[in-house]
Amino acid sequence: MLIGLTRERKSPPDNRVPLTPKQCCEIQKKFPGVKIVVEPSPSRCYSDAEYVAEGIELTEDLTACDVLMGVKEVPADMLIPGKTYFFFSHTKKKQPYNQKLMHALIEKHIRMIDYECLMHSDEQRILGFGLFAGIVGAHNGLLTYGRKFGLYELPAAHDVKNFRELVGSYEHIKLPNIKIAVTGSGKVAAGVLEVMVQLDIEPIEPEDYFKNDYPYPVYCHFKGRSLYARIEDSSFHREDFHMHPQQYKCLFSQYLSKTDILMNGIYWDRNVPRLFEKTDLLRSDLRMSVIADITCDIDGSVPINTGSSTIAEPVYGINRKTLEQVAPYQPDRDIIDVMAVDNLPNELPRDASQYFGLHFEKYILEELLSEHSEIIERATICRDGKLTPRYEYLSDYAY
Repeated sequence: MLIGLTRERKSPPDNRVPLTPKQCCEIQKKFPGVKIVVEPSPSRCYSDAEYVAEGIELTEDLTACDVLMGVKEVPADMLIPGKTYFFFSHTKKKQPYNQKLMHALIEKHIRMIDYECLMHSDEQRILGFGLFAGIVGAHNGLLTYGRKFGLYELPAAHDVKNFRELVGSYEHIKLPNIKIAVTGSGKVAAGVLEVMVQLDIEPIEPEDYFKNDYPYPVYCHFKGRSLYARIEDSSFHREDFHMHPQQYKCLFSQYLSKTDILMNGIYWDRNVPRLFEKTDLLRSDLRMSVIADITCDIDGSVPINTGSSTIAEPVYGINRKTLEQVAPYQPDRDIIDVMAVDNLPNELPRDASQYFGLHFEKYILEELLSEHSEIIERATICRDGKLTPRYEYLSDYAY
């Protein structure tokens, strides 16, 4: 099998890689039937020279490859017909901005294996950059709060070399007695919790979060039954919630008067209740002043996410009374600062890439090399010009 690593072409540019130079070398040694080539790129977090130093061939021509791997979407006009592709296609929710790409995947008979859809039999995701999205998102949320109120200074994550140096920046930071709400139960939330640990922020239960105040910073992790309840009887059943989220209400609005920073890491679609509604922002007891919307769904679980921000300018303010976008970092309590960067792992790209590639090698490569894999099949959105049965719900979007 000949695997090609494609150059990232989406704008703004992404500098992560699916496999690091060392990982490419290790895979070729471990699997003699596999060869990896790399399309040259001036913007990767690992340079062309680093791949060459590990004995990996550079080539502009990937037409001989059996499998092509990237990170972000490949532009429709750059897809090579008949190939197997791995990347984040962002099509499974019928995202309007990628319908042209979906059409091209069908028309060019691409076998599209979406990283986001690679799951174990219990539908637990295998691959993703969520851990580092959570780490950087939590860091950015705390950075925003410190800058907004002039309390402390943290470096931007993209200005440090790696995660170790990021943690080092916390050594002399003393946070005020704030309350932080963390939502979600996946890798994003795990990344947020890692930052909480590194900064010695104490975890507390929802009941204590609601009732008590503390002379030191605390956080509460809201998920499952602490975040949602069935409208009919206030119960929570995980499988039922995933099957019928529209029959549930979100419980978070009661904590808006107790929360200084919201760090949002939940998976969301249109059937899932929002964390709060825009009308909640008019409440006189509203305390929340910073939101790190790490999962970053526009007008989604955080209804004042008015669009993605950038690594260069990661935060915008929202006037809670007018809902207009304003300048961030103002101490005005009528302005809520929203951090809504949709490519957070790009701020620690080498760490994030190493983590991602490790899991690809450990859990996916052998599945790809086998004659039949349920894991690969579940993640295959289309092949041979047709949607696979699992994704036929995309018919009105794909054809």
